[in-house]
Amino acid sequence: MPRDAGHEAGSAVVEVLLAVLLLVPLVYLVAVVGRVQAGTFAAETAAREAVRAVVTADSAGRGAARAEAAVRIALRDQDLPESAGTLDIECGHEGCLAPGGEVAAVVRVAVPLPLVPGEPGRRVPAMVRVDAAHVGVVDRYAAVRP
Repeated sequence: MPRDAGHEAGSAVVEVLLAVLLLVPLVYLVAVVGRVQAGTFAAETAAREAVRAVVTADSAGRGAARAEAAVRIALRDQDLPESAGTLDIECGHEGCLAPGGEVAAVVRVAVPLPLVPGEPGRRVPAMVRVDAAHVGVVDRYAAVRP
């Protein structure tokens, strides 16, 4: 019994068109989730390493400089621009390096979305904000540092 090819004429074009229409948004969604996850990794790592840099420093000034460097390294590690992240360091009431004192770091990262232009006034946001915080304790038996 011969098949009638006339009934399926043009259906391959429709199938390919539907596949492309479904795959393009899916691929873009995967790219966006990947970039946001990279921003999350960068923020978490930056906050943790910034606190570690401060509590192990010789002085509060050197600790702040080391913390800023740690944030830049964490952002670069995830292929984010250094200007995408900000660091806020808060110290306990005794000071940053008082033995037993707490040091908190909050890192905010603005993750740019792929293929979204940053024109002002657009309805689509061009970036996603990711925040991370970490608290560390200065060694209780450490010498008093300025």
